[in-house]
Amino acid sequence: MSNFFTPPTTFVPPSQRGGPAWELAMLFPAQGYWSEEEYLALDTNHLVELVDGFIEVHPMASLVHQLILKFLLRWLDDFVTLHKLGTALCAPFPVKIVAGTFREPDIVFLKPGRLKGTNPRSVAGADLALEIVSEGAENRKRDLETKPVEYATAGIAEYWLVDPELQTITVLTLDGATYREHGVFRIGDTAISRLLPGLTLSVDATFTAGQAAA
Repeated sequence: MSNFFTPPTTFVPPSQRGGPAWELAMLFPAQGYWSEEEYLALDTNHLVELVDGFIEVHPMASLVHQLILKFLLRWLDDFVTLHKLGTALCAPFPVKIVAGTFREPDIVFLKPGRLKGTNPRSVAGADLALEIVSEGAENRKRDLETKPVEYATAGIAEYWLVDPELQTITVLTLDGATYREHGVFRIGDTAISRLLPGLTLSVDATFTAGQAAA
């Protein structure tokens, strides 16, 4: 890490008790100038994404989120392992969208061979991405509006949106350069995949998994 990209005229206020450690912050690149190498060299237990040279630090997941994630990872991993279709992984594991932009989907499915010859700390693109929609207006907008555009740009064939607030599961499939709605599944429904024939998911069971936090 270096402050090579930090403008030399930037004023660095002296650190004060109870305030930020400005001198430490200046050891890192300025926002908008982070490289892929600098991002991937970060060693942190926080969820951090790189978007066009900007670092985004997201809040830690809730217990409900984690319980649903645990359930869904087992569900998808069991299916793709049984049928020898590829690998299912969960965050944190960066997925390269385009040059200078990495996201960390909650779960990704990768067909055989996609991990070969790649950076051991990331992968370029994915075959299926799944996000558990996070709480808060900004987080919801990112998952529901921003990421569909980005994941379509990356050529990710299928995007699943699991929404605990609305208790819906939306499956989007790639149609050219954009996604189209394969289905919106609600309580009592069974969600199905177009990419992976035979892959089904009970909406009730998904959100019941999160109720263990109550």
